Amino acid sequence: MTKRKKAYARAGVDVDLGNKLKHGIQSLIRQTHGPEVLGKIGGFGGLFRANFPGMREPVLVASIDGVGTKLKIAFAIDKHDTVGADLVNHCVNDIAALGARPLFFLDYIGCERLEPRVFQQLLGGLSRACRFAGCALLGGETAQMPGMYRKGEYDLAGCIVGIVERNKIIDGRKIRPDDAILGLQSNGLHTNGYSLAREIFFRKMRLKVSSRLPGSSNTIGKELLRVHRNYQPLLAKIPGGIIKGLAHITGGGLIDNLPRILPPNCDAVIETKSWKVPRVFQILQQEGNINFREMYQVFNMGIGMAAVVAEQNADRVMLTLRAKRIGRIERGYGKTVLKL
Repeated sequence: MTKRKKAYARAGVDVDLGNKLKHGIQSLIRQTHGPEVLGKIGGFGGLFRANFPGMREPVLVASIDGVGTKLKIAFAIDKHDTVGADLVNHCVNDIAALGARPLFFLDYIGCERLEPRVFQQLLGGLSRACRFAGCALLGGETAQMPGMYRKGEYDLAGCIVGIVERNKIIDGRKIRPDDAILGLQSNGLHTNGYSLAREIFFRKMRLKVSSRLPGSSNTIGKELLRVHRNYQPLLAKIPGGIIKGLAHITGGGLIDNLPRILPPNCDAVIETKSWKVPRVFQILQQEGNINFREMYQVFNMGIGMAAVVAEQNADRVMLTLRAKRIGRIERGYGKTVLKL
C-alpha cells in the first residue's frame, strides 16, 4: 500500500525531507567549528563563546548580504556550490574592509521546494568558503515557500559577525592627500552588475550560458560564475596601522565605494589605464553601448578591493597584496575622479 503524503507536503512543504537534509549536512557544518562553538547543531540559536585572549578592547563587526541575480546563472547552469562560496566571501570582505577577521556566519535559503542535490551543493559551497575563511558556519534557516518562488529557484542571504581590536579599526580617518591607492585584482564580476550583464549577453547579444565568451575559451556561464575572491587572508598579512582605508568594490563600483572611506576634503583620483580591464567588461561596455563612467559605477572593472596607504609604504604593501597602484589621494570633496 502506497503511503499517502502528509497534507503539508502535498501543499508543497515537505517538513520530513527538510529534517532529513538538515541532518545529512551536519558533518559539513561541524567541519567549520572550533572550540568556540558551543551547543548542538539545530538549536534555536547558535552559541559562540566570546573569549578573545590577547585583545584589550574587542569590537564586533557585522554585515549582511546576498548574491543578487548571479543566482539566475546558477539556475541556468544547474551548478550551485559556487554561489554559496560567493556569499561567504562577499560578507568576509565587507568586514575585512574595517580590519576585522570573521568569527561566525549564518545563512538563509528561501526556496520553492527543497531539492536535495541543490541543497547539498549550496551547503558544500558555504562550508568550504567558511573553512577557508576560518569562520564557523554557526547556523541557518531554510524556508520552503511554494508560490513565492519560481519552480527550481531559491534566494540566498547571509549574515557575518567578525572582530577587530578597537585601535586597529580601519575607517579612513587618517587618509591624506598624496596617499597611494592600490587595487587588488577581482575574479570577474564577483556578485554585482548581473542584471545588466544578463541583459546584454542573453537579450541583446542573444547568447546562451553555453556560448563561448567572444575571444575566450570560457563559456559565458563559466565566466559569470567565477567565485568572488576572499581578500581577508592577504590583508591580514599587513601590520596594523599601515592600511589607512579599504573599500570593497561591490555595487556602485569604484565611483560609489571609495567615497565611503574618504575624508570630506579628499578625492580618490583613479588612473583607469593603470591596470588591464578584463575582457568580460570590455565586451559588456562595447556590446551594451554603456557610458564609460557608468561602467565604473556598475561593475568592479577588475578591481575587487582598493587599499589606501601612505606613499612610503606603497611598494612593500603592493608586494604583499599582489596589488597594482591605481591612483592617489588629492585635495577635493570626498569623490572619486576617473582619469582616462
